[in-house]
Amino acid sequence: MPFCLPSTVQPASFSLLRKFAVGAVFALSASASFAATQLKVATVVWIGYGPFYVAQAMDLYKKYGLSVKLQVFADPALIPSALASNAVQGAMLTYDQVVGQVAKGAKQKVVMPIDYSNGGDAIVATSAITKITDFKGKKIGFNPLSPSDFLLSYALKINGLTDKDITPVSMTPEAVPAAMASGQMPVGVTYEPSLSQVVSQGGGKKFHVVFSSKDAPGLIADVLVFDEKFIKSNPKEITGIMNAYLDGIAFMKAKPEEAAKIIGKFMGVSAKEAKEQMSGVYNIPLTEMPKAFIKAKETTSYYASGEIIANLLKAKGQIDKIPPTEATMDAQFVTALQPK
Repeated sequence: MPFCLPSTVQPASFSLLRKFAVGAVFALSASASFAATQLKVATVVWIGYGPFYVAQAMDLYKKYGLSVKLQVFADPALIPSALASNAVQGAMLTYDQVVGQVAKGAKQKVVMPIDYSNGGDAIVATSAITKITDFKGKKIGFNPLSPSDFLLSYALKINGLTDKDITPVSMTPEAVPAAMASGQMPVGVTYEPSLSQVVSQGGGKKFHVVFSSKDAPGLIADVLVFDEKFIKSNPKEITGIMNAYLDGIAFMKAKPEEAAKIIGKFMGVSAKEAKEQMSGVYNIPLTEMPKAFIKAKETTSYYASGEIIANLLKAKGQIDKIPPTEATMDAQFVTALQPK
């Protein structure tokens, strides 16, 4: 995004009165800016982030003294570095990204589980390819070092294959529909809304889902992340963002039609399509959020899913060591928000 300095310097020939008036205007503007803390939170276009889209459109942050701008990234792999450089103050990431960053020494922590994919991420293929073992020797388009990469790696592993058995083609999730439509790619990995774009081609008969996040619940989990330093110095702001998100969920339940229009507009799809895509994701209610932070065998716990994720990342050479699960999260905010 281009950065422009505000044009605040007035010509020397302006009268003293004019200078005074302008100064007063800027003083008032400064006071207004101090009234609401301005923050940037990185995101991608993903149906699971719908409550945040609603919160921004309805300015649900205002009552918590915040002005939050969602900064959309076309490539989710670029978000961790933006967070590390403070180009954004918070980020919506998938949990595997957090594991990878912490393994490399980053002090980025999950403060809130957002959702987990429940079919919204998928591996799609031509109708002639019916199972994962058919992928052997095939070109597969996906975004490296992303949830798509992780989902594919997991699917290959549990079916006795590795990434050496396929021909990987690097592309963003948004590029998959066009690549498959052109016939260049028999298999692709993507997520909503691109997923619906693929499977709807040819009247729904040309491509189909072979494996999805529904086959691995909790493994692709979306989380709200902040740097450790920001967490320590801005707990009130983090709580405010989380509360606005919860308000967004409440709005979606109270006014589903209006919410679908807001979410659809943000994602560039119709309200009807937005509602259809919501079935592919599970937004975690406040009362269920603590489960993500406790030790359990279910993959909806970061201890269980994190172990699978870290081992896969290490096997692929993406990380050298497996970080302790505790280093990837901070449950204090979720705990404090629980109903008394």
